[in-house]
Amino acid sequence: MGKPKVVLGVSGGIAAYKACELLRLLTESGHEVRVVPTAASLNFVGEATWAALSGNPASTEVWETVHEVPHVRIGQSADLVVVAPATADMLAKAAHGLADDLLTNTLLTARCPVVFAPAMHTEMWEHPATQENVATLRRRGALVIEPAVGRLTGKDTGKGRLPDPAEIYEVCRRVLARGVGEQDLAGRHVVISAGGTREPLDPVRFLGNRSSGKQGYALARTAVARGARVTLVAANTALADPAGADVVRVGTAVQLREAVLEAAADADVVVMAAAVADFRPAEYAGGKIKKKDGQDPAPVALVRNPDVLAEISADRARDGQVVVGFAAETDDVLANGRAKLLRKGCDLLVVNEVGEARTFGSEENEAVILASEGSEIQVPYGPKETLAEAIWDQVAVRLQP
Repeated sequence: MGKPKVVLGVSGGIAAYKACELLRLLTESGHEVRVVPTAASLNFVGEATWAALSGNPASTEVWETVHEVPHVRIGQSADLVVVAPATADMLAKAAHGLADDLLTNTLLTARCPVVFAPAMHTEMWEHPATQENVATLRRRGALVIEPAVGRLTGKDTGKGRLPDPAEIYEVCRRVLARGVGEQDLAGRHVVISAGGTREPLDPVRFLGNRSSGKQGYALARTAVARGARVTLVAANTALADPAGADVVRVGTAVQLREAVLEAAADADVVVMAAAVADFRPAEYAGGKIKKKDGQDPAPVALVRNPDVLAEISADRARDGQVVVGFAAETDDVLANGRAKLLRKGCDLLVVNEVGEARTFGSEENEAVILASEGSEIQVPYGPKETLAEAIWDQVAVRLQP
């Protein structure tokens, strides 16, 4: 089997320079990449740069190398087409089937998965015309990644920033692995919590846990690649924002509860992958707690935190909402997991064994997915992405009418 063939379309926005990094990631991971820039994009990155970095010619016009019929052949032979950045103009042309250059012709002839990574000013992204074009493309099966929030051209800040190229690459890799027609979460809104909450004792100390958030982020990345609109409630993580996910940052269990409940109001799925503290200090010391010579420290009184998983499971925001919980156990793993599933009332519970050298902070995981109807699915040790895909497989079955 030859190298996967990827077409990288580049439209005319200032973020075009970031596509060079995406191209590097694709070529270095063994993909054959053909860059198809628009004429406008060459104002930012020249044709010679694309040809040198990809090892293939980069052309904007259908009239070049006509004997090879490039406007037909490039799209027909591709395994994936990704447009990054995708400007408002490009989204409009793609939605309306215009074909006035090589890239738009390629999009019309492609029969492979197509990914758009939009980048534009916030006002352009939020304009009803752009939103209708995005909805049209998604309805036809294209994956349009939500833009990131951050610094735009000049001093402007808002939603419309091109996601990190490494995160766009992760979406492309997952889409290539799944193939065309596999967006079984398209049109669904999923809410995922990730990371570990921290409960402050004083201005410099807190009660926390070892969760890195990597499993929750893997769930977010795989959900985006399967077409979902993703809200990621991230508690104290140090990970790059997954491309296409709206990230809400929180610190404590109470803050996480508020963010999850707000996002879950219109969600089809809620996945509670975060390690939420069961208790918090009853009192917060306004100043740093001092060590006193010859005296033992005063006991720290704890109070219960809200049980977010049980609350969401008992009071679903909408009919048919699927709720997934996680159980991190250190002993009697399955017995404790089965008891927790009954107690929490969720549809699925992902049970795994944790410890100082297990799961937390690792790139791998293994777990058993327990279902409320009694089934148990063993997911063997492997990348956290594999477990994430297995979870979404079970969720997708439960979302079917």
